[in-house]
Amino acid sequence: MTATLPTRPTPTRISRGAARVLIPLRERIAPYAYIAPFFLLFGVFGLAPFLFTFYIALFDWNPIGDQTFIGLDNFTRMLADARFWNATANTISIWLLSTVPQLLVALLLAHVLNRARLRFALFFRMSILVPYITSVAATAIVFAQLFDRDYGLLNWLLGLVGVGSIDFAQTVWGSHVMLAVMVAWRWFGYTTLLYLASLQAIPRDIYEAAAIDGAGGWAQFRHITIPSLRPVIIFTVVTSTIGGLQIFTEPLLLSRTNNITCGPVRQCQTLTLFLYEQGFGQYEFGYGAAIGVALFVMIVVVAAVNYLLSSRIRGEVP
Repeated sequence: MTATLPTRPTPTRISRGAARVLIPLRERIAPYAYIAPFFLLFGVFGLAPFLFTFYIALFDWNPIGDQTFIGLDNFTRMLADARFWNATANTISIWLLSTVPQLLVALLLAHVLNRARLRFALFFRMSILVPYITSVAATAIVFAQLFDRDYGLLNWLLGLVGVGSIDFAQTVWGSHVMLAVMVAWRWFGYTTLLYLASLQAIPRDIYEAAAIDGAGGWAQFRHITIPSLRPVIIFTVVTSTIGGLQIFTEPLLLSRTNNITCGPVRQCQTLTLFLYEQGFGQYEFGYGAAIGVALFVMIVVVAAVNYLLSSRIRGEVP
């Protein structure tokens, strides 16, 4: 009489739909419930006002008066308004003067702070965040004093080398340089830390192998550092573009500090300041909304161009 071995039961396959039914409903809903507050708040305070702006731009909208549908008349008026083009030129000029030097200085400073032989490296890495956490109002007051025509530190230094006083607040390029320095000083520390965090993720074996092969510091920076930082460089370029074209606080505080209305020729009035003036100063909400729509389109176009150029240039780095 031979004994028979027990056979293993054949596992039954459960379809994906049946397995989904077996999961409790509470567990299936839980992930969506966790992220729902963000989307609810974004929908109420972000998406809804954003879409409402497009709607208001088609009206002659007075918040305490009538709202008359006028179609694209606000956009036609905007394109014929010299103040709009002046604000656009000011915005682009300040953005270029602040963003390009800021990114270059942040990249070089992050490369220096990443060196292991740098003394007090941790202290310097922490101190570069001081401008980022400093009040914008305090920054505007300090820089207004530094660039002051009569008692400013910068004009005093220029006087030592025989250069006369420069009235930065009353000239176009002077105002733009002053605002650009304020913006770059505030944000370069944040950008530096982003680059530094990415640099520390690069294995040092790559640098050591490059040094053994005879690559110097500049060659390592060009062929190893920059290609490795490609994603974060693209990120900082796009975010700096968005923030630079939306600059508002610095020129507003500067104009208040100098007791001027953005200079004699409105040289520090950016698009956001012009929008604020028309919407909340003149109560022309429809025209202000049209300016906001134009600014949105401009930001999308410039950010897309920056992204494409940055991706292509970084991709071609050998």
